[in-house]
Amino acid sequence: MLPVVLQKVSFPVIASPMFIISNPKLVIEQCKAGVVGSMPALNARPASQLDEWLAEITETLAAYNTANPDRPAAPFAINQIVHKSNDRLEQDMALCIKYEVPVVITSLGARTDINDAVHSYGGVVMHDIINNKFARKAIEKGADGLIAVAAGAGGHAGTTSPFALIQEIREWFDGPLALSGAMATGRAILAARVMGADFAYMGSAFIATEEARAVEGYKQMICESTSEDIVYSSLFTGVHGNYLRGSIINAGMDPDNLAHGDPSQMSFGSKDAAKAWKDIWGCGQGIGAIKQVMPTAQLVARLKAEYDEAKQAVAHW
Repeated sequence: MLPVVLQKVSFPVIASPMFIISNPKLVIEQCKAGVVGSMPALNARPASQLDEWLAEITETLAAYNTANPDRPAAPFAINQIVHKSNDRLEQDMALCIKYEVPVVITSLGARTDINDAVHSYGGVVMHDIINNKFARKAIEKGADGLIAVAAGAGGHAGTTSPFALIQEIREWFDGPLALSGAMATGRAILAARVMGADFAYMGSAFIATEEARAVEGYKQMICESTSEDIVYSSLFTGVHGNYLRGSIINAGMDPDNLAHGDPSQMSFGSKDAAKAWKDIWGCGQGIGAIKQVMPTAQLVARLKAEYDEAKQAVAHW
């Protein structure tokens, strides 16, 4: 059974936290539409801005729920980069505790003390992983659930087929599980559920929304691109990820001849990291389904309609 917090999600989607792009406006609209809205803590700059953003999100959603008791918003999530280069982690976690953030998504490292801090106020920790080995370590250290980042996911992504990754995890873990990797339609959401995931984990589709903090060129490139335009590289952060070919070309590089990045030089939250993600645009392989920029509410409505249509089709097989 899902934790009580996650039982409040009316549509089985967790919006992935996107560096630079996710902001309170997007998170609020995602939650109001019934999916878990999320953003990285590091998107708040300076660090003091995170306090303001968390106040805005919690107060706005509380007011919405009071006005709409029959269709309350989904809970929101904050992503914490649990990596030694993130010198804001302790400060940002203190704010998550202050506002009792319902869901904390941890990435690039699992720490028992971080999980314990979230559990202290009744929050839920979802940890993203790219293989079964990391999945086991995350649960051993106290994470409540897992986000399986399979082949085709935007940004930092693994190479394992979603079919294999979900199957291996479900052999030993029956807790909350989300699947990431080329999720951009209602049919894909239903497929994730059939495979054994509780939620689809979706990012790239939300970049092409009016609320996303992405430049118009980024949004339009997503609408005009397909899976063939995705490049998998470790150059930009030291960790392999998927990026838009056009953005690499625009930055003056050859996407077919990129050097390998150095994992020991990983840095998150720095100005250099922000510049890299500003110029090189992360994106997943599912973008062929994204044809136009639209409001978040309209995107989720489309996904729900496709999901219901797919369920009906399966029922008649």
